[in-house]
Amino acid sequence: MNHRAIPLLLTNTLTRTREEFRPLDWRSDTVPEDERRVRMYVCGPTVYDFAHIGNARPVIVFDVLSRLLRHLYGAERVVYVRNITDVDDKINARAARDYPDLPLNEAIARVTEKTAAQFHKDVAALGCLPPDVEPRATAFVSPRADGLPDMVSMIETLIAKNHAYVAGGEVLFDVSSMPGYGALSHRKLEDQQAGARVAVEAYKRNPADFVLWKLSSEGEPGWDSPWGRGRPGWHIECSVMSAAYLGQTFDIHGGGLDLIFPHHENEIAQSCCAHGTERMAEVWLHNGFVQVDGRKMSKSEGNFVTIADVLESETIGGRRWPGEAVRLLMLKTHYREPIDFTAAKLEDAVRELSKWERLARAEGTIASDTVDDEFLRFVCDDLSLANAIARVHALFDDGRAGHALACLKLLGIEPVREQALAPDAAARIAERLELLRAKDFAAADRIREELAAQGILLKDGKDPATGERVTTWEIRR
Repeated sequence: MNHRAIPLLLTNTLTRTREEFRPLDWRSDTVPEDERRVRMYVCGPTVYDFAHIGNARPVIVFDVLSRLLRHLYGAERVVYVRNITDVDDKINARAARDYPDLPLNEAIARVTEKTAAQFHKDVAALGCLPPDVEPRATAFVSPRADGLPDMVSMIETLIAKNHAYVAGGEVLFDVSSMPGYGALSHRKLEDQQAGARVAVEAYKRNPADFVLWKLSSEGEPGWDSPWGRGRPGWHIECSVMSAAYLGQTFDIHGGGLDLIFPHHENEIAQSCCAHGTERMAEVWLHNGFVQVDGRKMSKSEGNFVTIADVLESETIGGRRWPGEAVRLLMLKTHYREPIDFTAAKLEDAVRELSKWERLARAEGTIASDTVDDEFLRFVCDDLSLANAIARVHALFDDGRAGHALACLKLLGIEPVREQALAPDAAARIAERLELLRAKDFAAADRIREELAAQGILLKDGKDPATGERVTTWEIRR
């Protein structure tokens, strides 16, 4: 296996050091060879609004890491879990705002389904593969028939172990009960505040104590519990869903830099105290922020940009951009560094993709079965993808387009897409021509729009010999 020849080095936020990655199962004498798995959890979206361009970065980064792990250890040896948070006060507020005439629970369902569907559409357009498991928080609140962990039971365990207490109609985690609290964020307990709340509630034992369970008013979503009808706090959700599919301690936990505190710090506290373990995850990875045109992205600045804005409208640079260009732009900056997202950088990415496409066509080649070793060493060096992409350019320049395409495929980039798109495009074009002959123009237009969404532009013309309608197509860059 490649992982024995080329070590994978990752910068662990927990230890602040660059470490050689050694999966837990491979370090165990009790896990049989055929049962060994690399286990990774990444915090997914809270589905109250369309994902913005900053949300795209962790999805892309950990998609590449997932692809790399599968390359190193085998496709069937990796379990990648990314959750969907579909219970949250922001969702409640958006539902009440957007659907004031509907009962709140029905309005919430509409918001979460619409937003989750758009998220899946967006990240697929960015070339991201689905995770192996995508649990939804609402399915893990109450005890389950299959015996998987649930939030109510974990909270009961934390109370029984004196790590949590009931006060003010809430269940709160007692941060002073965990000596190592603050190790991930390197914050001293006495310096920490209560998070998003401005005033510290008098019933808290410590200002940094955080909510595990809160009561729901009539009309709000809620579940029965020993503490009354209510709903979970944000942090407990990921502790439960990760344990459900990856175990009490797993290999990699990832997310954006903004999640280190309080979210990931509180996940560790809950999980380690409930399970009696030293660590929740062995390696913690965090990607840097995304700015737009040199400024922090915010609605007040007028530069808040969703993924859909970039792909489907003319918000950035007055044009729509292909998902591959967005992905390449994101990968050219090291994942831990900030990115400035600009139209100029998207233009550069488009030019690179077009160059690679031309060179690959000139050789009439397809991707090799072998990934270049030098390229792989760069990728395994804490995802040093700028160097890896420079190696791709060198492979193309050396006339080794097949090897270059194999490297790009590992990054989730396929500049020559016709081979994959051609069968579908040909079938849809034939279907559209039949609809045009039948004068069903609305259905024919829908096919044109669907293909355009995939980056396939249709051009209608006439056969010079017969005068019959013919349709050709090309990929939009």
